[in-house]
Amino acid sequence: MPAWIIGMIGVEPPKGTTLHVIAGGVSAPFLREFAQRHEAAGFDQVLVGYYSSSAEGFNVASHAAAHTKTLSYLVAHRPGIVSPSLAARAAATFDHLSDGRLSVHIIAGVTDQEQESEGDFLGKGARYARGAEYLSVIRRIWTSPEPFDHTGQYYRFKGAWSAVKPVQKPYPKLFFGGSSEGALQMGAEHCDVYAIYGEPLKETAGRIADFRQRAARFGRTPGFNVSFRPIIAPTEGEAWDKARRVLHDIENAGLPKRAQDKSAERMLEIARRGDVHDERLWLPIAKATGAKGNTTCLVGTPRQVADAMLRYYRLGVSSFLIRGFDPLEDTTEFGRDLIPMIKQGALEIDRKLAAA
Repeated sequence: MPAWIIGMIGVEPPKGTTLHVIAGGVSAPFLREFAQRHEAAGFDQVLVGYYSSSAEGFNVASHAAAHTKTLSYLVAHRPGIVSPSLAARAAATFDHLSDGRLSVHIIAGVTDQEQESEGDFLGKGARYARGAEYLSVIRRIWTSPEPFDHTGQYYRFKGAWSAVKPVQKPYPKLFFGGSSEGALQMGAEHCDVYAIYGEPLKETAGRIADFRQRAARFGRTPGFNVSFRPIIAPTEGEAWDKARRVLHDIENAGLPKRAQDKSAERMLEIARRGDVHDERLWLPIAKATGAKGNTTCLVGTPRQVADAMLRYYRLGVSSFLIRGFDPLEDTTEFGRDLIPMIKQGALEIDRKLAAA
């Protein structure tokens, strides 16, 4: 299948070298421009992120979808903040109004402090257990032809049902991320795509093999998404110069360097082994930021970076989340110089495999 390219949109114009795009207030004109620029650049989908203080994701995606035609939306969602019955109806409604342009990214929360700001005082392990039950209820609401009762550890329903069902059948794709045992158990049973940070090829192959085995126990065949920050330029030397300038800006921003979750801890452990892996995977920015969010970079010419990403495609990665440090300009640059090479390369790999 063709490689699926995912970007990320925010709601407020960035200033200078930008690590994250989801904090701050709301600028409707900027949101429209950002979404439209991704669509024009050939992105298939964009992630709408989640902080406990950020603009609400389904509303953000709804506004962007109303001003785009083909771009799909991957809305980050935290189980437990709202009832699963309300979440199921909200997602199904968006899926109808956008003509089937929805996926949902399930996250259990980054820190206890942030969860507590929303009134959620469960520890992270318990949040994954609740998330599994939450998804079980949502999936049933999306597919059940009649009301049903549910009594579980975290939720109880009598006559749960929704008259509105998703356009996509059986329902929109469910993404998830995480490296803890609880995250992997939840994802293996309920989710369709495992989203991971850009680790070296050897580690990525191991994670793919492990999760395939976990999902197979539930009769599921998962997809895989890997996140990168491409840093590209016409020559390799210019690309490395550009990378060092970005690192300098981020180091001077004084961001915290402590890992906030198990996936970040994994990434920092890899970063301690060296700055560069597999020729192009560059980790100093991950090291400088505590590996918060996707901060692993691929550095080189567009051809070199596309070839590096296609090595992951050969491992079984079917989608890539890419974003830069100059969000608007990098979106346009990726669409012009990088995305066509990735998509064409993936098609050539598929043709060779089919012929073999």
